[in-house]
Amino acid sequence: MRNNHEIDYRIFGEEMQYVEVELDPQESAIAEPGSFMMMDDGIQMDTILGDGAAQNSSLMSKLFSAGKRLLVGENLFLTAYTNIGYGKKRVSFASPYPGKIIALDLQVLGNKVICQKDAFLCAAKGVSIGIEFQKKLGTGLLGGEGFIMEKLEGDGLAFVHAGGHVLSRDLQPGEVLKIDTGCIVAFTSGVHYDIQFVGGIKNTLFGGEGVFYATLQGPGRVWIQTLPISRLAGRILAYGSGSRRKEEGSILGGLGNLLDGDGF
Repeated sequence: MRNNHEIDYRIFGEEMQYVEVELDPQESAIAEPGSFMMMDDGIQMDTILGDGAAQNSSLMSKLFSAGKRLLVGENLFLTAYTNIGYGKKRVSFASPYPGKIIALDLQVLGNKVICQKDAFLCAAKGVSIGIEFQKKLGTGLLGGEGFIMEKLEGDGLAFVHAGGHVLSRDLQPGEVLKIDTGCIVAFTSGVHYDIQFVGGIKNTLFGGEGVFYATLQGPGRVWIQTLPISRLAGRILAYGSGSRRKEEGSILGGLGNLLDGDGF
């Protein structure tokens, strides 16, 4: 039996997905502000302070848990959606950018999943959304995901969002996967996360893939994204500035800009 609320769901769409959560009477889902898309009549919205788990705790406990969420770039408050009517009601939450929504059954995944900052979308009420400090200071400072990551705990359903295509991989005990730090979406608590130096002066100066990569060692499950939001934003900024276009076509690059109406 679960301690968290038991919810049903369906995920719709391809590139810009949304998740529809079905609530029985008095069931609740929690979500980040700004992820709401639509809901049936009979669902009540309430702003809650804290990490979404123990809402009957003291004010100081709520403030402390909410303050920890600020460290991972999340909001101080969460929004709870409760079915106060009769019969089943539905509420939907939309993905913030092109990619995939991943459903995580925390009861099956060892009651704890660690994920990148800003990955959390929504969850069954009772799931705790906190922070996970990297044990090694160097891992946090040198890794693209930073010293602090997000932690989802409980035995309910949680939903996270990632960019591009998403794949999962089960690592056996001792099996090591080397991965770009920005491509990590989430991993179960049994996976060991570390950062390694790429090595080689040519790789460092001219490789174009960064100075460090992450190592994930099993046992456990890992979720990987093909398009980190930081990479997408960097490409958009580079294209918008015109610096990329001027390099295209070498000598003809300037002529191409002129023909496009961009000038030199």
